[in-house]
Amino acid sequence: MDILEKLEILTDAAKYDVSCSSSGSNRKNSSKGLGNSHLSGICHSWSEDGRCISLLKILFTNKCVYDCEYCINRSSNVTKRAEFTPREVADLTINFYRRNYIEGLFLSSGIIKNPNYTMELLIKTADILRNEYHYNGYIHMKSIPGADSDLVKRMGLLVDRMSVNVELPSENSLKILAPQKSTKAIESSMNFAKEKIIQRKNEIKLYRHTPKFLPAGQTTQMIIGAGGESDFDIVNRAENLYNSYSLKRVFYSAFVPVVKSEFTKDVKKAPLLREHRLYQADWLLRFYGFKSSDLLNEENKNFDLRIDPKTDWAINNIDKFPVEINKASFSDLMKVPGIGRISARRIVNAREYRNLEYYHLKSLNISVKKARNFITVNGKYQGLKFKDQKDLRERMILSDPKSFEQLSLFG
Repeated sequence: MDILEKLEILTDAAKYDVSCSSSGSNRKNSSKGLGNSHLSGICHSWSEDGRCISLLKILFTNKCVYDCEYCINRSSNVTKRAEFTPREVADLTINFYRRNYIEGLFLSSGIIKNPNYTMELLIKTADILRNEYHYNGYIHMKSIPGADSDLVKRMGLLVDRMSVNVELPSENSLKILAPQKSTKAIESSMNFAKEKIIQRKNEIKLYRHTPKFLPAGQTTQMIIGAGGESDFDIVNRAENLYNSYSLKRVFYSAFVPVVKSEFTKDVKKAPLLREHRLYQADWLLRFYGFKSSDLLNEENKNFDLRIDPKTDWAINNIDKFPVEINKASFSDLMKVPGIGRISARRIVNAREYRNLEYYHLKSLNISVKKARNFITVNGKYQGLKFKDQKDLRERMILSDPKSFEQLSLFG
């Protein structure tokens, strides 16, 4: 099998792994660079400064000894298999990089023989790139749960970011749908990586040339909709992961029934809008000071897909509103639907000089279309007149109709 055929098979097999982001990389982009959209394996992500980053996203192999019920690469699935060598992946990465097709590598893999054997191959790939080709670009690899901590350490010294996928939101779902995987093994790898990151940060304060360990941190991925968990279960799990393992990101992947399974045959494809709402909620957890219990609870376990989680929370807590723009704290301003961190900071800075009016908000490029229902400006309220929470919800949904379907190029 030639390299091109392997590339086509293993890039297609990698598309279901969404735990791929280059945020945290500090490598500079070239002002003379040109974009390129390549058929095989080029995915796009964004850095923290907003740059679009092109990554070569592939599997090392789609051969796997595990038989996870939801996975297209499960051992019992009849599909064409392929496997790279470490040298082949390294050569592909360098050749693509030199042609300005990519700015980094995302490499995941099925489990060959056992976790340790697979990790050795991934580490060998990174070692060739770093120490033979002296490649200093962005590398994101998937750590294999159950691998020895020494191997996790070796990988962490070679790559920028590592993902240890929890796969499913609950231990019960993991036992049913991926019985060969263990929550304990997954969390053990996460905890080891967290401790080494903290250790290296402390050591670098004393020894300037201490080798970096996962400078862009670690991430994970959860498949949603396969195990029957509620949005509250998922968001609560994500919050615990952030608090326990200092993750950079939790990625959410809507379940797609790509293989037949006794346990998932009656489970429908999860709506992409549900995935979108979970990402919005995740953003609130990470940057807006919300907790999972603020957004959902045992009585209200799932998001209203018709409205974003922040607006949903505000309507459910309408007694906290309206807030006065000229007096509200920065944290209270961030909880207003339609006002983000940047807008809240602009308001706080501007009101040091004078009391703000509605036209000032417009001059600050702050949209009040949604926010006007939850604020007063110099005591003036210009929002919708509503009877109760239900009435406000329906009015806001009707006033902001949006389609979340894929648009046709020819419709």
